[in-house]
Amino acid sequence: MPSPLAGVRVVDASTLFAGPLAATILGDYGADVIKIEHPGKGDPARGHGPAKDGVPLWWTMLGRNKRTVTLNLSRPRGAEVLRKMLAGADVLIENFRPGTFERWGLGPETLRPELIIARVTTYGQDGPYSHRPGFGTLAEAMSGFAAITGDPDGPPTLPPFGLADGIAALTGAQAIMTALYHRDVHRAPGQVIDLAIVEPMLTVLGMQAMVYDQLGIVQRRTGNRSVNNAPRNTYRTADGRWVAVSTSAQAIAERVMHLVGRPELVDEPWFATGAGRAGHADVLDEALSTWIGERDLATVTAEFEKAQAAIAPVYDIADVFADPQFTARDSVTTAHDPVLGPVRMPGPLYRLSRTPGEIRWTGRPRGADTDDVLAELGYDAGERAALRAEGAV
Repeated sequence: MPSPLAGVRVVDASTLFAGPLAATILGDYGADVIKIEHPGKGDPARGHGPAKDGVPLWWTMLGRNKRTVTLNLSRPRGAEVLRKMLAGADVLIENFRPGTFERWGLGPETLRPELIIARVTTYGQDGPYSHRPGFGTLAEAMSGFAAITGDPDGPPTLPPFGLADGIAALTGAQAIMTALYHRDVHRAPGQVIDLAIVEPMLTVLGMQAMVYDQLGIVQRRTGNRSVNNAPRNTYRTADGRWVAVSTSAQAIAERVMHLVGRPELVDEPWFATGAGRAGHADVLDEALSTWIGERDLATVTAEFEKAQAAIAPVYDIADVFADPQFTARDSVTTAHDPVLGPVRMPGPLYRLSRTPGEIRWTGRPRGADTDDVLAELGYDAGERAALRAEGAV
């Protein structure tokens, strides 16, 4: 059975990190992804993070299932090659500052109308900040995420990974599929996707905007606590491990209090709502901290499971590798790299019963597929040599 996106060609001309990850997601499900890299600099992800045996590990994952072509889009002949490439493509992903592609003669109006063009920037294609340089970190700051993250008496806290980029990548892949469906099912033209990295962050922050609009309340930092329910926190066991407890459902909150020996709290009027419990988080946290702190991790976990209450250990990546649930589902799967051999990395995002995603190959050396792709476009050996000589590829 063909892969679900077999026959879809994606040209990935984006860098760091939302656009490339969106392309990786599409590639995992069978899209033919052609990665465009600068002939001299390559993709910045090749120099981002640690390497082993000269192989950049972040690129090994981010570049998987992509054919890599070197192309200097700022050169007229380079732009010409891209235009020819896009004549047979379904999707273009780019994240240059607004106006850059237009300056190179590659604006949407110059490309074929069936093309889906995903334009990924920090602030969007218009507005007073559209031409500012930006990264996901700035989106995490400006969206309101950092302001509500961290301890109440501590500074705003940024995530130690590309959270905004990752959320934008998921959004971008979904937006591309929506546009492809609209084009192919409704026989409509292609369209431009204007994806501002900061905007999906506003959505995942939940009802914060509505609460401010309707009630004038600005959410503050509450550490690991929630403003909507309690108990919800991390607690330390007697053997020094940490666990996370969530009681978003009323029934779970009641089970937890019976388990930790404080059933009388369930009868308090304020216990009947999540907001009421959040207002008495000190009392509830003290009850859980005492009970959990007197027992080791294995006992705590077993007792919570027996009571059908929600709990999970706080893991680092070594714990993830060792956990039987992740092992059973192959959540961190094994791919083969020609230099590194077997490498572990997160697998495709979701499981399709008939057409599962797969990692066909890891990130390839810069320009490894340039000659093959140019030959597919009709450039013979002499023309390819001439393009290289003038720095276009």
